[in-house]
Amino acid sequence: MSTPGITVERDKESGVAVVTLDRPAKHNSLTLDMARELGAVWRGFRYEDEVRAIVVTGAGGRAFCTGIDRAAVGNVPQPSSPYTIDDPLLTIGPKANDLWKPVVSAVEGMACGGAFYLLGESEFLVAGEDATFFDPHTTYGMVSAFETVHMAQRMPYGEIARMALMGGAERISARRAYETGLVSELTPPGGALAAAREAAAVIAGHPTEAVQGTVRALWSVKEAARAQALAHAPHLVALGNLPPDRQADLFTRRPAGFRLR
Repeated sequence: MSTPGITVERDKESGVAVVTLDRPAKHNSLTLDMARELGAVWRGFRYEDEVRAIVVTGAGGRAFCTGIDRAAVGNVPQPSSPYTIDDPLLTIGPKANDLWKPVVSAVEGMACGGAFYLLGESEFLVAGEDATFFDPHTTYGMVSAFETVHMAQRMPYGEIARMALMGGAERISARRAYETGLVSELTPPGGALAAAREAAAVIAGHPTEAVQGTVRALWSVKEAARAQALAHAPHLVALGNLPPDRQADLFTRRPAGFRLR
């Protein structure tokens, strides 16, 4: 199956499906149509018993995903109430769509910002050695709330705090991500997808009821704290984000470079 920006391949023999963000020329950034389609893909997998494990990746090798495509989407209209927010990325992950089949992320190149909605709802990450992780929100006058909540479930507090607060000035290398537990396996550049498919095929070969029950048990450990933290996120974003025109001004003055750590 293929829709603009999203490609889904199913291997009936292994029971593994691969979901690919397929806008390599735009670093696999997400449009509103892609966000809606991702939700539909995850919900659809609930009814496909032949799909027992899923890999999510990005096309082209230069990026896994760089979040929402601001040039294409523009400023998303927001309710006037500070107690709510309209975030089109909130439901792009498998868990947000009540899918408890295991998901493995295969990361090559950049993964930043809104990519963490997907990475945060994966069971584990496999990354090529040239992958980098960063969160530019604060650089452009935006609160990193949903993203940090997702990644705080996977990274030590100091690591996620540093990444969020340094903004676009620093990127975490795949090696550092592996050392701190964000990434479970490193591969040579270009090898993440094959390694992720291999791991997913092993998982798909186990009894699916036991696998999904284990996924659900693992998520129950952190679900309460995660839900409470996410409930605060809309208020923090509404209070802390600069007005759209000031954000746009900062985007025109992108920093000249970054430090790789």
